[in-house]
Amino acid sequence: MMPKPPPPPLSLLLLFSLYITTLHATAASILSLSQKFREAPEFYNSPDCPSVDTDNFICSDVAVHVAMTLDAAYIRGSMAAIFSVLQHSSCPQNVVFHFVVSASADASVPRAAISAAFPYLKSRIYPFDDSAAAGLISTSIRSALDCPLNYARSYLPNLLPSCVSKVVYLDSDLVLVDDIAKLAATPLGGDAVLAAPEYCNANFTAYFTPTFWSNPSLSLTFADRKACYFNTGVMVIDLLRWRSGGYTTIIEEWMELQKRMRIYELGSLPPFLLVFSGNIAPVDHRWNQHGLGGDNFRGLCRDLHPGPVSLLHWSGKGKPWARLDAGRPCPLDALWAPYDLLKPPFEFDS
Repeated sequence: MMPKPPPPPLSLLLLFSLYITTLHATAASILSLSQKFREAPEFYNSPDCPSVDTDNFICSDVAVHVAMTLDAAYIRGSMAAIFSVLQHSSCPQNVVFHFVVSASADASVPRAAISAAFPYLKSRIYPFDDSAAAGLISTSIRSALDCPLNYARSYLPNLLPSCVSKVVYLDSDLVLVDDIAKLAATPLGGDAVLAAPEYCNANFTAYFTPTFWSNPSLSLTFADRKACYFNTGVMVIDLLRWRSGGYTTIIEEWMELQKRMRIYELGSLPPFLLVFSGNIAPVDHRWNQHGLGGDNFRGLCRDLHPGPVSLLHWSGKGKPWARLDAGRPCPLDALWAPYDLLKPPFEFDS
């Protein structure tokens, strides 16, 4: 029997421990450096803006309420989106942000970034128990779409205080070039729960599998409804109607069916289409010029849709900050760059 080798000298163990500690410290340092942002200028209301009670802005009925998710991977995009909203608002001090973060992740990075860049911002952060959605998520054609926080928009009416009756939901990969108050003022007539730009010339059947369309009990879901696609990255939501209709539960029921039967392929969008398509309040297409990230094709540059522009949305795989950093930007990425608050490396010590 071969004798056991002697244990490594204590000095080697200490060196190895120091090496591992250094690696962790270096990784943490890189993460910290990558999250350093400039402080955005403070924007002030025009004289004719109504005043928002600074002690109770969360429940203000004259404020424009905006909901976004905050994730360390997309924090740079979120910062640019917030900056663009404030810069183009006629009443920026009346904009209240409701940020949703994953309860299972370290929210200190996005929280610190927001506080440092927008110290004057009216906002509140809400932890989202992503285990509520994680067990219902089916794999989709893009792994980024399977993040539980991507499903938080379905739980907004439960997360936000009951006094908030209406909110504008925005993704993190967009910028506004118009006053968000115009979008927030979209009338939700009839019994509409959502308002969003609709696209009725899209191939709607592509969003669901043959299993769905071949089953009459499922395909009849769209009977007597105008089947139109809408992008869930920009929505005006009537939270009162959502809560009274129990729509979070209805969306979860579709997700449970998807786990059993595979009736769609694309993340959190299809349940919204199943529940709301054909019964949403229309919004002009200028408020969601989406697909600028190339949809599901890496490296594909897109042009703007015809007509005026109020919001540019880099939905898809290609994000403007990643393409700019790589030195391979698409032409429209230059429109995102002025809102980028990330500090250049030479400014990290300032």
